[in-house]
Amino acid sequence: MPHRHAGFTLIELAAATAVMAILAGLALPSMDALVERQRASAAISSLTAHMQLARLAAVTRNRRTVLCPTPDGNACEAGTDWSRGWMLFVDEDGNRRPDRGDDVLRVETEPTSRHLRIASSAGRQQLRYLPDGTSAGANLTLSICNARGELLGRVIVNNVGRPRSERPAQALPCPS
Repeated sequence: MPHRHAGFTLIELAAATAVMAILAGLALPSMDALVERQRASAAISSLTAHMQLARLAAVTRNRRTVLCPTPDGNACEAGTDWSRGWMLFVDEDGNRRPDRGDDVLRVETEPTSRHLRIASSAGRQQLRYLPDGTSAGANLTLSICNARGELLGRVIVNNVGRPRSERPAQALPCPS
């Protein structure tokens, strides 16, 4: 009996490689969507955690606290873009900016992926908590959007001060 060598032939290897390439091509768009959803979930979780921390700090310290967008962690930025980071500080005198270095409780710079954009509603650009844990004024809505301008999720804070999140069931354009 002749002895047969074990292994793959070149044709078998080429066929297996072609099948794997086709399957990878089919799975890649789904993987991109999964990664995008995970990035949005991480941004929503981070924002919600910082809002809860701001509320807790206001109540436990019996002082006003502010959560605002900041590019550098030194001062609040006037505008609606929260993509580059945010800062939490105690606001004892109500001027909506930290007066001393120890007023700043937390700074998050580059908290999300560069592929996401986070923008607040135009009417309210900062989140302010009063010592009783309420957030007076209009509701604050932070929209998380992708680079294609699609809304991936929202974080909404009501006047009572509770943040909640939601995700659209269908593709919606990002609010401007």
